[in-house]
Amino acid sequence: MKNILILITLLLGFCTESLALDEQKKEFNPGDMIFEHIQDDHSWHILTYHDTEVSIPLPVILFHNNTLSIFLSNKFNHGHSSYKGYKLGSKKDGEKLEGKIICVDSNGVFTGEKPLDFSITKNVLQMFIVAFIMIFVVFKAKNIAKKRQGQSPKGTQTIVEFVVLFIRDDIALPSIGIKRYKKFMPFLLTVFCFIFLSNIMGLVPIFPGGANLTGNIAVTLVLALFTFCITNFSANKAYFKHIVNMPGVPWWLKFPIPIMPIVETLSVFTKPFALTIRLFANITAGHIIILGFLSIIFIFGSQSVTIGYGISFLPVLFSVFMSLLEILVAFIQAYVFTLLSAIYIGMAYEEHPHVESSQIPNK
Repeated sequence: MKNILILITLLLGFCTESLALDEQKKEFNPGDMIFEHIQDDHSWHILTYHDTEVSIPLPVILFHNNTLSIFLSNKFNHGHSSYKGYKLGSKKDGEKLEGKIICVDSNGVFTGEKPLDFSITKNVLQMFIVAFIMIFVVFKAKNIAKKRQGQSPKGTQTIVEFVVLFIRDDIALPSIGIKRYKKFMPFLLTVFCFIFLSNIMGLVPIFPGGANLTGNIAVTLVLALFTFCITNFSANKAYFKHIVNMPGVPWWLKFPIPIMPIVETLSVFTKPFALTIRLFANITAGHIIILGFLSIIFIFGSQSVTIGYGISFLPVLFSVFMSLLEILVAFIQAYVFTLLSAIYIGMAYEEHPHVESSQIPNK
């Protein structure tokens, strides 16, 4: 625990220094700073030193007027230049276009058109990094298991087996049932590991971490849609029958006004909606709180450097506490999303046998 605290303090110190370098040449605006750090971007910003932007340019892939354009995002010069008839939108072009790639004329004026954007943004790159880590860890555990056949697990193999057994025994078996749980284990394992790793990587303020991947509502929506599709495409006839004509409900709640069928139909869509908002809101709120605490230093520092340094200990202390809490939240949100997904899948069957302790498989 002591080593973890030291690591988090050092990382937050680096983050604080980066924020200080970012804001030393301009008036500090906490709102702009916070939303700049939690939003997606076409480059991976590291820091700003004096007038030099230190960032990792990412591939820009655009399709417009039957023309495919591929180049690096540094051609935009952080939004100050246009390239091949495109540029990054600013507040002058409208709030909805800020940070988006738009079409411009030879004078850099917005033409009213937007290209199809298939660019590798910060969140997309973070997704690739998380996927690579997952694949690497699984294959490494597989190779270790081959070499140690008949022996106790070791190293990475221990971690992977722990996660698999945890998802199987605590989520899949109780929620789906022993007859069908194996069919959905790959999905549940993938969702849990992806969300957990994305949450953890988002807490690291330096590359290759720092992207607010699970705080992007598009990402959480896609994950929820996977659960929605798997649930409804694997459901049996009784599941849909209960939606239309739920047994045990008084007839006057079904006819002449089908109150319960309407409620049950709405619940089919509110479940993925709840999954989307819960994960998105919790992760985004955590990032905003941590950045909000760090902003206090610069708010006071803009009035007096001495005051800024004098009160810096307290915001950093609260940020360390919130970071430790966010590590717990990272696990809880991954667990809750996976558990609810398993429950929804289990509800897609009319019934499944209760899992007794003696029924739990060894492998």
